[in-house]
Amino acid sequence: MTIPARWLRRILHAVFPMPCRLCGQALRDDPIPFFCRPCWSRITPIESPACPRCARPFPSPHALSHSPGHLCGDCRRRPPAYHLARTPFAYQSPLKEAIVLFKYHGKTQLALPLAQLIAGTGAPPADIDAILAVPLHPRRLREREFNQSLLLARHLGRRWNLPVPPSPLRRTRLTPPQTTLTRRERLKNLRRCFAVTAPAAIEGKTLLLVDDVFTTGATVNECAKTLRRAGAKAVYVCTLARMV
Repeated sequence: MTIPARWLRRILHAVFPMPCRLCGQALRDDPIPFFCRPCWSRITPIESPACPRCARPFPSPHALSHSPGHLCGDCRRRPPAYHLARTPFAYQSPLKEAIVLFKYHGKTQLALPLAQLIAGTGAPPADIDAILAVPLHPRRLREREFNQSLLLARHLGRRWNLPVPPSPLRRTRLTPPQTTLTRRERLKNLRRCFAVTAPAAIEGKTLLLVDDVFTTGATVNECAKTLRRAGAKAVYVCTLARMV
């Protein structure tokens, strides 16, 4: 007789007690690693109207009532290189704690449930040829031992039946973390720090670029510029969360 997965989790947690990383409640048959059901259920998509191009939420709930195509000020002044961005969740608790555990503490068990959050908010554009992940610099990859964006991309590829090929997009310079910089510094920090090593692999293709957190959009925008210079037809962006 096969023991249901929820009972296996309950037995495991009874032998090796583990508290929810957010509220401290003892886990029992909770399906998400490190989080109880009530805490995980608090992760909900951003509901306010957002810029149709970069997905930045507008402060007013009526922002798009009379002009559905209205773009935010940044997209009007400096149109991004990507076609559209999709950033369904805010970088706030409890998702913030989950991303920190996943990205900085090596809890790769969270890659699947985090990718499922993205997939649960809708399908990708119908014309996507392949999914690419924002790359890490080789030194940072050696330090972290995994690329969190690539793990998300692989799970999304399986969910959406889209290929996630070996990426021709490479990071050529080691740069300070974007979260430590001002907006102007972020833009300068990323300039010309990506390269495409095999242009033939992306020429004429429509790509979906995956990252974990959308801060100002400078990283994904620079990646999109690099991919389009190398011959990509269009680049869409999908991130798990965004700073709001």
